[in-house]
Amino acid sequence: MPKISTDPGRHALNGPTMGTRWSARFHADAGLDPAPVQAALQATVAEVDAAMSTWKPDSDLMRLNRTPEGVRVIVPARLAEVLDLGLRIGTASGGAFDIGMGDAARAWGFGSEPANAEAMRAAMATARRPAQEALEVDPLAGLARKHAPIALDLNGIAKGHGVDRLAKTLQGLGITAFLVGIDGEMRASGLRPDGMPWTVAVEMPDPERRAPHSILKLADAAVATSGDYRHYVTLRGRRLSHTMDPTTGGPLRSSPASVTVVARTCAEADAWATALMVLGPQAGGELASRLGLHALFLIREAGVIRTHAVGALFDSPMVSAAGREGLVRA
Repeated sequence: MPKISTDPGRHALNGPTMGTRWSARFHADAGLDPAPVQAALQATVAEVDAAMSTWKPDSDLMRLNRTPEGVRVIVPARLAEVLDLGLRIGTASGGAFDIGMGDAARAWGFGSEPANAEAMRAAMATARRPAQEALEVDPLAGLARKHAPIALDLNGIAKGHGVDRLAKTLQGLGITAFLVGIDGEMRASGLRPDGMPWTVAVEMPDPERRAPHSILKLADAAVATSGDYRHYVTLRGRRLSHTMDPTTGGPLRSSPASVTVVARTCAEADAWATALMVLGPQAGGELASRLGLHALFLIREAGVIRTHAVGALFDSPMVSAAGREGLVRA
């Protein structure tokens, strides 16, 4: 059930979405009624889920998945926008981010169905065309058309987009300073009333406990983390990430423990965190540097966590350890 917790002037709202919870923290006049804000935010994430869920057979995304190849289909403007962004990041990442991995994610049990060995073998044997070749999207006209078989899955970008939509909803209500999030994807706007930025922790990649690795102070920026320590499968004693490798059709067999990206929007941060997980710290770090991305790779080596930072926001002592903080603007 949705929850509303308030102190005078301080509001902390949250509710269910996409199998997890959304949250919003902001300050407003003590007389503000938070109920309409709660309802508007809940409606916002419900709209995103209805358009982009792979768990709802009647979502707009699943309707597109069922559309025959070669047929143009009308899709909601915001779905077209996210599909287009996913394809553009897919191209920029050399295919490391691929929104056409739905069959693989489903086969390995990271969807609405349990893992299926036959489906795993089929996914790994499938000759794939990158999503940017298999799908055509016209975001201005709100049209999409498949040119090849493809199972679309937006789990690497939909939560980030949902966070951006939460931010726009608050801004539309005249609330300009806030911190919103879905799961670990966060977006900050403005400053707190005391003039301080919003504090966000980069989590230590430990499946057994939740503890901060480093601290960010965000103002007008978004952050997203992709990792192998919360959602994974264990195969022959080896933990495999929920992130799919477009080159194999199966989970990544070697990856950083996590990648955190700071960007202007949460959708961009979300998608790039996934892409850099696939590429790894060397190739991913080089690409991030060329593109001017801000990324923090956490890598397991000999029982310890090694840090590889790219970009001015991370490549400084301000975020090198928990308790050391710095202001971040994207």
